[in-house]
Amino acid sequence: MTYEAPTIEQALDALLSGIRSLDNKEYLTLSYAAGRVLAEDIHAPFSVPSFPKSAMDGYAVRSEEVMGASREKPVVLRVIGERLAGESGELPVPEPFTAVRIMTGAEVPPQYDAVVREEDTDYGEAEVSIFKGVTHFQNYCAVGEDIREGDVVLPAGTLIGRIETGTLASLGFAEVPVKRRLKIRILSTGTELADPVVMSGEEAGAQGLAEGEYVPEALPPGKIFNSIAYMLEASLTAAGFEADHGIYPDDAAEIEAAVRMAAKEADVVITTGGVSVGKKDLIPEVLGRLGADIRFRRAKIQPGTPTIGSVFEGTPVLSLSGNPYAAIVNFDIYFWSLAAKMTGCSAFLPVVEEAVLASPYEKVNAIRRLLRARVERGQVTLPAKSHASSVLSNLTACNCYLDLPAGKSIKPGDTVVIRRMPS
Repeated sequence: MTYEAPTIEQALDALLSGIRSLDNKEYLTLSYAAGRVLAEDIHAPFSVPSFPKSAMDGYAVRSEEVMGASREKPVVLRVIGERLAGESGELPVPEPFTAVRIMTGAEVPPQYDAVVREEDTDYGEAEVSIFKGVTHFQNYCAVGEDIREGDVVLPAGTLIGRIETGTLASLGFAEVPVKRRLKIRILSTGTELADPVVMSGEEAGAQGLAEGEYVPEALPPGKIFNSIAYMLEASLTAAGFEADHGIYPDDAAEIEAAVRMAAKEADVVITTGGVSVGKKDLIPEVLGRLGADIRFRRAKIQPGTPTIGSVFEGTPVLSLSGNPYAAIVNFDIYFWSLAAKMTGCSAFLPVVEEAVLASPYEKVNAIRRLLRARVERGQVTLPAKSHASSVLSNLTACNCYLDLPAGKSIKPGDTVVIRRMPS
C-alpha cells in the first residue's frame, strides 16, 4: 500500500489522539500563580461588590427627589452625614429630602438609590444644592454588579494572567489550584553539535580581555553551535514550562537510551536532527527499535516535511529537523496544540487568521509552504530575503508565518492566511 503523507491538520489529529490532560495539581500563593493553568473551576464565595457602593465622589440621594433638578431650579437637600471608603456605622434616620456626602468606593446607605456627582452640586456641607438630576442606580454600583456569589468566575484550564490574578484577589483567594508545569526534554542529535560555553577567567586573561568582556570560544572544524535547542528552550520556559536539553552523537544505541530515559522523566520528548534519509539520520531507526507508535511521518508541508510525531510508552515524541527554521516552524505547528491538549488550556493554541498581503511573492510552490513573514495592522510583509530552512537570523524581523497553499500564486492585495508566532 502506498503511504499517503498527511496534511498538518491530519498529522495533528493523529498525534493528539488519546493524549490526556495532566491531572496533577498543586496549590500556589496568588503572587506566584501568574503564568500557570487553573486546575479547577473557581466559584465566587460572595458577590462583588458585596455591598452597594458609590462610583463617584458626591452625594447619595433618592433619585426621585432630585430627578428634575437644574441650575435654574436646584433641589436643596439636608446633609445628614458623611461616608468615606472603608467606613461603616450608623447614620441618622434618612428623612425625605436628605443626602449623605459620599466618596468613591464608599458604601451607599440604605434608602438611597443614586449618587449625584459633586461637580453637579454647590459642595454644601449642612445643605447641598443639586444642579442636575440622576436616575435610579446612576453612579451606583449594585451588589453583584461585577460577580455574583456562586458563579464560575474562572473555569479550569484558564491561563492566569494579570486580569485573572486581580479577579482572584478581589474574591479573597490567597492561593489557587494549578496544574503542574509541563516537563519537556530536548534531545539534540548530531556529532557535529556543541553547546556555547562560558570562557574561564584564566582563558579570558590569557587573551588580554578585561573583566566582564567575553568572546565566544572558537569551534573546532566541522562543529556548529546547538542553536535549535536554545531556541526551543527559550520558547518553552517563556510559556511557563520546564525544559532542558542534551546533545547526543550519531549513535543509535545512545539515542535510544536517551529517548527511553527522557520518556520516563518528561511529559513530552522533542528530538532534533536525524529525521530524514541520510546515512546518519537515525531517528526513524531508533523509533522502530523502541516500538514507538508512529502517528505521522512526512507531512505535506515545507519546510520540515520529514518531521515525525510518535508516542512511546504514553509519552508524545516530536522529532524535528536539524535545520533551524524547519525545526522552529514545525515545533510551532505541533507542540502548542499538544500543550493545549495536555494542560486543558486553549490559550496555548496557535492563532490562525487572515490578513492582506503587502509584499510580492512570485514563486508558486509545489506543496504547502510556511513562509516567514511580519504582520502589522492587518498587512503582511515578507522582510526576509532568504526562506532557506538553514537560515535563522532573519526571523528576528518576523512575527508570523504566511500559510501558502500548494500550487497557488499570490500578489499584493490578496487575502492570505497567517499563523502568529508565539511572543
